[in-house]
Amino acid sequence: MSFRFRAIAAAVLSLASLATGGLAQAADLPVKAAKKAPDLPFFLVIDDRVSFSWMPKGTDPGMWSTRPDGSINGTTAKQVYSFTHFDLWAYGTNFFTISMFKSGHNDPASPCVAPGVTITGGVGNCAGATEIYGLFRSTFGWNELFNTKTFTMGPLHNISFEVGMDANTENNFLAPAKRDVVAGLQFAFDLPYKGYVNVAPLMYWEFLNHNAFTQCGLFGAGVAGVTCNSDGNVSYNPTWAVEVNYYMDLGFLPPNMQFWSISGRAGWYGPKGDSNGLPALSGTGIFSTKSKTELNSEPIRLTFDASKAALGDKYSHFVDLWVAYRYWQNKFGLDHNAMAGVCTVAATGQSTKSCTESTVYGGITVKF
Repeated sequence: MSFRFRAIAAAVLSLASLATGGLAQAADLPVKAAKKAPDLPFFLVIDDRVSFSWMPKGTDPGMWSTRPDGSINGTTAKQVYSFTHFDLWAYGTNFFTISMFKSGHNDPASPCVAPGVTITGGVGNCAGATEIYGLFRSTFGWNELFNTKTFTMGPLHNISFEVGMDANTENNFLAPAKRDVVAGLQFAFDLPYKGYVNVAPLMYWEFLNHNAFTQCGLFGAGVAGVTCNSDGNVSYNPTWAVEVNYYMDLGFLPPNMQFWSISGRAGWYGPKGDSNGLPALSGTGIFSTKSKTELNSEPIRLTFDASKAALGDKYSHFVDLWVAYRYWQNKFGLDHNAMAGVCTVAATGQSTKSCTESTVYGGITVKF
């Protein structure tokens, strides 16, 4: 925007100098056609990518089975198909991603309520569940909004307003339908080798979700709002959140090896109330259904820029190969030490290993 303002100001000053010189004098001067200031595009950067990844040890809370030796299997392999969009415009940035997670049989689709078991208690070999998860975040930079550099000092690159929303749906019996909004600030810092780290303290409000197991009529009539939810929909309390993400090229490597970069993210989300929306039924110990602080993170992803290595700098990050570590504790806010029947076995209190996700996974990303 500052370039555009300078161009307009220069044009105004040129006209003013002609006016003060008088019409006769102006007519006597050689006239050169004024060059029109170039218009900046609305989007300064647009980056669209598709990815495929394979996650060998994904989890879905409450989905677990018992192996022949009596041990618990709380993981399932997942294929992940993703589309991401990023753009930069005059006042900030926009980021959007949508992913499809296709699970194995240990995370079954409806009508199974557990691996190999249908809602009627019969035997059923249900296909793996499919989840769709979408997220967007938008920022509005203070430097851009106020046409200043006041909010750039030292490693601090900018301060921004940030807003966003998440939504998901899954075809298992639980039938989650998460809807949440976030709002707050983002502090953007520079890292070496053209890197960055962004820290965003936010307000998080999950205003809607769905839990078919709490729906009135499933286990008897029940009392809506006390022992069951009338339609299975659950609302939560607003809480705090902190989201962090970073990226940095490994520019300290020799020039003939500068095809590598690291990146990562982490999100902490505070307790949001009772996980079933029915606090009157929440017990103590393993029977507690109170939500806990959730950590959803990918602390490190190592990326190899395959297209740059094969075709040169012009094609940097057109094809990336990567491997990452994913750690998600108290998944969806569920207490991994409680939530009997979901995160722990109700009879013994043993962990089902389904409410914490810890897996190495890898994939390929293509820019278009």
